[in-house]
Amino acid sequence: MKIEFDHQMSSHCENGVTRNLLRHEGIDISEPMVFGIGAGLFFAYLPFIKLHGAPVFSFRPMPGHIFKHATKNLGIKVKSQKFRSPAKAMAKLDENLSKGIPTGMVVGVYHLSYFPPQYRFHFNAHNIVGLGKEDNQYYISDPIMENVEMLSQEELIRVRFAKGTGSPKGKMYSVECNKSLGDLDTAIKKGIKKNVTQMLHYKGIVGVDGMMYLSKRMRKWPKKYGNKKAERFLGQIVRMQEEIGTGGAGFRFLYASFLQEAAQKLENTQLDKLSADMTQIGDLWREFAVEASRIYKKRAGNTSYNDIADRLYDLGQKEKVLFTHLGKAIK
Repeated sequence: MKIEFDHQMSSHCENGVTRNLLRHEGIDISEPMVFGIGAGLFFAYLPFIKLHGAPVFSFRPMPGHIFKHATKNLGIKVKSQKFRSPAKAMAKLDENLSKGIPTGMVVGVYHLSYFPPQYRFHFNAHNIVGLGKEDNQYYISDPIMENVEMLSQEELIRVRFAKGTGSPKGKMYSVECNKSLGDLDTAIKKGIKKNVTQMLHYKGIVGVDGMMYLSKRMRKWPKKYGNKKAERFLGQIVRMQEEIGTGGAGFRFLYASFLQEAAQKLENTQLDKLSADMTQIGDLWREFAVEASRIYKKRAGNTSYNDIADRLYDLGQKEKVLFTHLGKAIK
């Protein structure tokens, strides 16, 4: 038994799962549009959470945020569940599949057998879709893979209940009702307003305030922790920005594409200008990652932690200006 499902690749798993689930219900919007309506752009510095001995730096909101806000802003009802019991989690998945309901799941990456070994790491916020079951094997649509993949029941249980930071606890979700697309103009504006709030009005360690705070702390790392530990922290930033899928520069480019689409849909030329500005910010994030990696790879030359911190501070200032203008542009 396999649900007929249009599997399409995407640049990010939660965007792709959301888009593909909506397409299955006849709602065809692009990945950038899903990302923007879902208010997917974010930044947070979380020094009280450690991953591999270094603080967590997040360039995306909590897992499930994009799906939740995209569907909410589009007026689409969804159902989301977590489980303590693997048996109950699998029974509920089987029930959904038997009813022809493609079902999103949050899983750990490390034990995904169809991933090449070099791409497996301890990250428990990956999104996939269950499409059906044959004997002990499940059909899986993973939007970062070219084709539909297979996982055994044992493998699927293992990744749905992966251990460690942010354990998914069997989380699954689905679109609960089949409705036509709601007011896209309103959904776009709601998504933008939410993202402006996230970046400008969450204080302390989140949004542009979080960038400024990290910039100040980063300058003190070599003296406070020593070079080896400071380099590990810096490497963690680059890893979470460019490798783990938390969307540093890449998400800025994706948001720029969203603003370009939104400009056409809303007939708002200001959004076109802000789209170009966001693309430039994405380029600067890439440059930041390159310069930071030179330090922890000991190829920095004259580049110092103060230089990297200055770049980060400048990025925070640029994003503050952009989101301030963005908030005014959709009033």
